[in-house]
Amino acid sequence: MSKIAVVYWSGTGNTREMANSVAEGVKSVGGEVELFTPLEFPAEKINNYDGIAFGCPSMGAEVLEETEFEPMFIKVKPLLNEKPIALFGSYGWGDGEWMRNWEDDCQKSGCNLICDPVIANEMPDDKAKVECKALGETLAKDM
Repeated sequence: MSKIAVVYWSGTGNTREMANSVAEGVKSVGGEVELFTPLEFPAEKINNYDGIAFGCPSMGAEVLEETEFEPMFIKVKPLLNEKPIALFGSYGWGDGEWMRNWEDDCQKSGCNLICDPVIANEMPDDKAKVECKALGETLAKDM
C-alpha cells in the first residue's frame, strides 16, 4: 500500500478543498494518506512517504505563498530526488502563471512530476474536484 503526504497551504479554504479531493483519490485506490500544512511538514518527513502532493494557491503577483509554503518547499525540494510528486492549487486572478512557474522550477530541479498540475479558479468546481481526485489516484498508483 502506498503512503502519500498531501502538503498544502490555504488562505480561503479553496486549496484545502482541493487537498481533500486529492486525499479522497489516494484512499479510493487503497492508499494511505496524511494531510499537512507547511508548518507541520519538516524536510525530515520526506522519507516517510512514497509520494507527495503539494498544494498552494497563487498569491500576490502570481507567486507561491511566501511566509509558510515557499520556505518549506525550498527546504524539501533538494531532498525530493526521484520521489513522485504532484502539484495543485487555486487562484483568483491571472491565468495560472504561478503554477506554470512552479512546474517549470520543479522540472529544472529534477523533480519527478508524475502528472499535470491541477488548478482551480477560486472555489474548485466539480471538474476541478474530479481532477484532484484523479491526481491522488495517479500518485498512489505510481508506487
